[in-house]
Amino acid sequence: MEDSSSLRKVSSSTESVATVTSEEFVLVPTSSSGSPQGSEGKPRLKMAWNGSEQLQKAMEEVLDDDDDDEVKVEKSSVEQMEKHREPQRQIPETQPAEASPTPHTPTVQEEDSVQFNKLSYLGCTWVKAPRNEAEAQKAMATLRAESAIPIPITLHVPCGPDGSVRIVDQASGTEIASFPIYKVLFCARGKEGSVESDCFSFTESYRSSEDFQIHVFSCHIKEAVSRILYSFSTAFRRSSRTSDIRDATQSTPAESDLFTFTISLDIKEDDGKGNYNSVPKDREKFYFKLRQGVQKKVVVSVQQMCNKELGIERCFGMLLSPGQKVCNSDMHLVDMESMGKSSDGKAYIITATWNPNVAAFQPLNEDTPKDKQVYMTVAVDLVVTEVVEPVRFLLETLVRVYPSNERFWYFSRKTFTETFYLRLRQQVLEKGGQSDAVYEVVSLQREAERSNQEKGQVASPTEEEEADEDSDSEISSGTGDVSKDCPEKILESWGGILNRWHGNLPTRPKGLPALVRSGIPEPLRAEVWQLLAGCHDNHDLLEHYRILITKDSAQESVITRDIHRTFPAHDYFKDSDGDGQDSLYKICKAYSVYDEEIGYCPGQSFLAAVLLLHMPEEQAFCVLVKIMYEYGLRALFKNNFEDLHCKFHQLERLMQEQLPDLWSHFQDLNLEAHMYASQWFLTLFTAKFPLCMVFHITDLLLCEGLNIIFNVSLALLKTSKEDLLQADFEGALKFFRVQLPKRYRAAENARRLMEQACNIKVPTKKLKKFEKEYQTLRESQLQQEDPIDRYQRENRRLQEASMRLEQENDDLAHELVTSKIALRNDLDQAEDKADVLNKELLNTKQRLVETEEEKRRHEEETAQLKEVFRRELEKAELEIKKTTSIIAEYKQICSQLSTRLEKQQAATKEELDVVRNKVMGCEHCRDLFNTLGSLQSSSPGSDRTSSEPLDEEKDGLKEQLRQLELELAQTKLQLVEAKCRIQELEHQRGVLITEMQAAKNSWFSKTLGSLKSSASSSSSSTSQTPSSPKDGPA
Repeated sequence: MEDSSSLRKVSSSTESVATVTSEEFVLVPTSSSGSPQGSEGKPRLKMAWNGSEQLQKAMEEVLDDDDDDEVKVEKSSVEQMEKHREPQRQIPETQPAEASPTPHTPTVQEEDSVQFNKLSYLGCTWVKAPRNEAEAQKAMATLRAESAIPIPITLHVPCGPDGSVRIVDQASGTEIASFPIYKVLFCARGKEGSVESDCFSFTESYRSSEDFQIHVFSCHIKEAVSRILYSFSTAFRRSSRTSDIRDATQSTPAESDLFTFTISLDIKEDDGKGNYNSVPKDREKFYFKLRQGVQKKVVVSVQQMCNKELGIERCFGMLLSPGQKVCNSDMHLVDMESMGKSSDGKAYIITATWNPNVAAFQPLNEDTPKDKQVYMTVAVDLVVTEVVEPVRFLLETLVRVYPSNERFWYFSRKTFTETFYLRLRQQVLEKGGQSDAVYEVVSLQREAERSNQEKGQVASPTEEEEADEDSDSEISSGTGDVSKDCPEKILESWGGILNRWHGNLPTRPKGLPALVRSGIPEPLRAEVWQLLAGCHDNHDLLEHYRILITKDSAQESVITRDIHRTFPAHDYFKDSDGDGQDSLYKICKAYSVYDEEIGYCPGQSFLAAVLLLHMPEEQAFCVLVKIMYEYGLRALFKNNFEDLHCKFHQLERLMQEQLPDLWSHFQDLNLEAHMYASQWFLTLFTAKFPLCMVFHITDLLLCEGLNIIFNVSLALLKTSKEDLLQADFEGALKFFRVQLPKRYRAAENARRLMEQACNIKVPTKKLKKFEKEYQTLRESQLQQEDPIDRYQRENRRLQEASMRLEQENDDLAHELVTSKIALRNDLDQAEDKADVLNKELLNTKQRLVETEEEKRRHEEETAQLKEVFRRELEKAELEIKKTTSIIAEYKQICSQLSTRLEKQQAATKEELDVVRNKVMGCEHCRDLFNTLGSLQSSSPGSDRTSSEPLDEEKDGLKEQLRQLELELAQTKLQLVEAKCRIQELEHQRGVLITEMQAAKNSWFSKTLGSLKSSASSSSSSTSQTPSSPKDGPA
């Protein structure tokens, strides 16, 4: 890459990087001797300059940063020192900026770098726009004015993209801080002719993709500024030769280190109304159709398709160039507009603005001849979590440029996409005795290139397995299968124990520890673990968990990053969008909200994953809370890990008593317990060891407490004693990290180890004695410590606490503002709802008034109806009384008629008897009656004339008698009917008037008429009946 073009890549501003001068500068090799280290194996901050508290605070935070995505401090261990013992070339010192030779002091060994002396550090400050030159100029002016006593330093700028920018104290030679070059975002120099013309600065990402710090320096020799910026631009270059050589000399990594990405490209043009629409593409040749002179936006979407998810922190820059297979010097930086995840969280989208009227893009802004297309190259440099250098994805596509007024009728909407295969190799960085895994890029290939390369290459499975066995790679967490088979006798024993236990839950049954030491059967672990932890019926905590998962956590980004690295070898946690990672995320997030003091602890996800493999997430959360609080694991993370260091001291004292030769060997190697046992205590052996061993350790932990870690640790050290005695410092660390976990992949080896751990005696009295020793030793160290150092450390601690509180205050303020906005929105909605309810209330009141008025009318109508019914009822009662009196009179008349009829019948009978007697007294009449037939035949003439009147009278009387009897029967029948109607009138008063009127008009009058006619006819017949016989004899 050409020098001038590399300078342009540093910034889009021409004032950010000066022109390269003709001055000569010297490449000074670094010293091979190591730098002094503190007890933690990392450089400490040693500063004696007044007014340097800000630098001390910022640099200390950078040095103390342990996150994989944050600033990496260069290794200073023996391994690194021996690795860089290669002789380096010396260049004569002809640099004009060097007034006097620097003293030879031990410095941290580093790759080839350009060293600049005669510099002063003015300080650092926060910036919001890391690539804004105006903010950089403002920061340089502010710090130049406020810096009373600048700090003389030596600046080391690396020659390649893999190094770090190092700041070294010029007086003592102590490294103050280092920044990986990929975290340096922007370089700028002071304006010519101003006080800041001898100053320069660079911006670096601090802790996250949203925090940026700018560091300001001044040069005693003004002309050296341009050379320093040129060195930065050289370090920004990405050389592909290194990767090619590395690929040729190393074997192909496993497929687990292969990551697949799908990159999509879209170009949008301004439609003249302030909106940007996607440009069309040809349906056949699939090239982009661009218009001349129209402002454009380039949108690149990056989506990972397989393997463990790699988090993209930010886009380092987007570059664009006409042509195909262009070199880096021909690429031009475009202005970034936005970057971040898509709405569904699956893709990372980068948007940049492109002005095609710039001269560099002239081939892409002039009318393309008919039936021709031109190539356009787009590149994005991404900063990927855990990858030490930026990753560049290069897209090449065909475009055709049309006049600005061109209209397109037929085009394709298909998206332009390419698939890339990124192969990474894992590295391990030693930091304070702990290992952090990062990746370096081995190769990056398109799909077409990879398919051509893989033709005819078939690997042998046997060879791959042998290579895996012989390799020094670490085993992934979550490795190993756990058998669920269990002898019947053991199951019977556990069945009896559980039956007794459920009968008396507060008390553990006898014989339980002996069974637990042999290992809990896999099918029973979920139940037994909950019983041991005492959370088998904790319904309150279960309900509390369901509330916690709905709340937000300030540590969600850290949790999301950790769960992708938890048990990647296990199928349940392998998928990024699977149920395992989702449940694990919920548990860790809920605990971070539940425990406000500690929050989410590094490595906590491994323990949660172990519990989640045996029980639902609610119950796993309850057991996790019990382990953290009641078993004392939470105390290890408090007070700056003070209890954890006490555990390390206790372990070393136990080694001194039980393994004195191994303890002496570790003392000779300066190998301290925190260098190999940190994960043992913080993750309870869950991070590296196979699952069969991890589950057994969890059995013992829940049964016997946290001190079982000492038993397991001593057992591991005893079984590995011979190997460790033969190992040096590097070999011992490698053994703990790689070989030791692999030994227990077999279940039988893990079982024997746990038997040995259970047989080791770790008296509680000794542990308390060692704890008192540690407290005494700690107090003596504090008393012997320089008060200034103690005050400085206390000051740093208070500053850290202050920064943490400020961050919490900012979070709370942000949450308060968000809550206020949400409450305001809720209030507006409530007011709108209140207005609607008020309108409904007014309508309801109006309807109520109308209803009450209608009710009043109905009441009046009801009162009127009641009055009418009352009057009708009175009338009906009067009619009933009248009817009753009529009926009584009718009965009286009927009785009188009956009496009269009886009297007439008696009189008629007497008259008949008199007539009969008279007839019988006459012989002629008696003979006539006795011989009626002969009478008729013997004297038809005279007898007929004499007997005819008697027969007629007799027949008339009989007929009258029958009519009277019939009328009497009818009268009695009508009397019964009248009684029935009286009863109906009592029940149906409303119908009484009609029925009584009908009875009055029809039945009663007819009855009276019939009675009167019958009475008159009977009286006339009675008067005629006695006269006829008297007239006869006369």
